Amino acid sequence: MATLSQDDLKTLVGQAALKYVVPGEIVGVGTGSTVNKFIDALASMKHQIKGAVSSSYASTDRLKALGITVFDSNDVDELSVYIDGADEIDGHGFMIKGGGAALTREKIVAAQSRQFVCIADESKLVKTLGKYPLPVEVIPMATQRVIRQFRAMGGTAQLRLSDGNPLVTDNGQHIVDVTGLQIADPLGFETSVSQWPGVVTVGVFAYQKAQVCLLGTASGVKTLTF
Repeated sequence: MATLSQDDLKTLVGQAALKYVVPGEIVGVGTGSTVNKFIDALASMKHQIKGAVSSSYASTDRLKALGITVFDSNDVDELSVYIDGADEIDGHGFMIKGGGAALTREKIVAAQSRQFVCIADESKLVKTLGKYPLPVEVIPMATQRVIRQFRAMGGTAQLRLSDGNPLVTDNGQHIVDVTGLQIADPLGFETSVSQWPGVVTVGVFAYQKAQVCLLGTASGVKTLTF
């Protein structure tokens, strides 16, 4: 049997997520390379769903290009399921997200959903969050103070750049990426950092944790439940 590439694993979990999509309803759709595989798979059953609520302009464009109706989140009361990837996920379903700079909108759509299904390859499973840089969306005028606050916690934070300039999110804000942290208490950490003035969203998903993780492994898709 040929070794599956990371891209192959993303395709597998993207297809596996289809069984969590409820026919006749609107599905919450996240952002990123793994989610793109899910969106492509979702096109095969687009006539069985009402449409989607998307967490980014990029995902919205991809959904629309495949003929899937995209609803504004304000026009939808509740979603049955939200399908999204993760930069890291631990054994409790807590995650670090935001590598694609869509963490605020991802958290909003996750909060609207009865179930969060995370799709990821096995490299994303960790014992303790913090191996991957932690994205934090900030109001630009607070950037340096937030960086100093993370430094005081023992972390190293830097402004995310795009083509040499500060990356601007879909919300018009900036991203600070933080390394050097071990996040042993995700709930407490998310609560604390969320209170810092100027922080829009911290990329720890503890209150909006995953209930299911479809993990792409060399032997196929492994289902974790939390």
